[in-house]
Amino acid sequence: MFQLFLIAFRNLGTHRRRTLLLGGAIAGVTALLVILMGLSQGMEETMLRSATTLGTGHVNVAGFYKITSGQAAPVVTAYPKILELVRKEVPELDYAVQRGRGWAKLVSEKTSSQVGVGGIDVKDEPGFRQVLQVRSGSMDDLAQPNTVLIFEKQAKRLEVKVGDVVTIAAPTMRGTNNTVDVRVAAIAADVGMMSDFNVYVPSQTLRSLYQLREDSTGAIFLYLKDLKQMAQVQARVRQLLTDAGYTLMDNDPRAFWFKFDVVNREEWTGQKLDITNWEDEMSFITWTLKALNGLTGILTFVLLVIIGVGIMNTLWIAIRERTREIGTLRAIGMQRTRVMVMFLFEAMTLGALGTLAGAIIGFVVCVAVDAAHVGVPEAAAMFIMSDRLHLVVNAGSVLGAMVFITGCTTLISLIPSFLAARLKPVTAMHHIG
Repeated sequence: MFQLFLIAFRNLGTHRRRTLLLGGAIAGVTALLVILMGLSQGMEETMLRSATTLGTGHVNVAGFYKITSGQAAPVVTAYPKILELVRKEVPELDYAVQRGRGWAKLVSEKTSSQVGVGGIDVKDEPGFRQVLQVRSGSMDDLAQPNTVLIFEKQAKRLEVKVGDVVTIAAPTMRGTNNTVDVRVAAIAADVGMMSDFNVYVPSQTLRSLYQLREDSTGAIFLYLKDLKQMAQVQARVRQLLTDAGYTLMDNDPRAFWFKFDVVNREEWTGQKLDITNWEDEMSFITWTLKALNGLTGILTFVLLVIIGVGIMNTLWIAIRERTREIGTLRAIGMQRTRVMVMFLFEAMTLGALGTLAGAIIGFVVCVAVDAAHVGVPEAAAMFIMSDRLHLVVNAGSVLGAMVFITGCTTLISLIPSFLAARLKPVTAMHHIG
């Protein structure tokens, strides 16, 4: 077999022009595939990181509190006890934060807009600074009471800058309207849909707006060391809180704002907890990711069809050109199986070398584009939640693509290799052309 491999390798060197042409095509397809995967994985990572930092945790302990049966608020009471229990019983936990939730009117001297209000303790949010880029002001100032972080589009729409004062108005849990004047502490770069309708204030400011107690919050966001453990942890937290005596809502895989109508129609009052994950809270992201992966799959299939047709045609031409050589090999005693294996080795070697070159080219392009911090159009930024293109090269995916394309190249060569092996020595040796 090793001799056959050497013969196949030498044949590739003998027919350099054809080898370079076909190997270049395989390398080009592989490089394009690596770049596509890098783009897809980079967008997925960017969207997931932005969404799970700004709007949801990997697993969420949220819920509703009802003073009367017809009026629900997204509030979790006595959250420190829940947080302590989860930290003690969930070893998969990386870190956890509490986040207030609200919907209010943001009023400037020029205009107003409806926004979602997140109450945060910025010092306890390790991921917040990694996702947001502050254009003016300081994120540290968000630790001061009665401050707000807004985004560039909002600042432009409200016609405010850092240091200006805006008013947040919202009804409390008892239905009484309340307002809080806040100073713009920082203006951050837009991060797509997440920045169109969200602002962030210190937790204490949000509690003051909604007249909540010190131990109340909107949700506890749990961030895991390994996202693959999300379903397992979600089920365990659910059982853990049930055993601890908390009343839980039935599992409803939707974002919390879709549940107000259902909760308001129910007769109960008091507290019910709701355990969700990031896929429940950000269903529009999972749809985008599925569409992105589907598009990558279609492009990959089209590329493989193109390269498959090219390989088969090239091998047909190669066999035609080498018919007399095949006849000679058969005449001196080479078996049909060995002739077929020799052509298969040739195709496999060509595929391996081509995919290796393509993977290196694709990797270099991905690293260069990522290092260049290439900006993206505003429409694209809205979906990927970042104004910069981020490419991620996964070694396992690249190796898988190389093996897959090399395997396809080898399989495609089966038919012409089989036909080459079936040639009769006398016919092959007298072949002209």
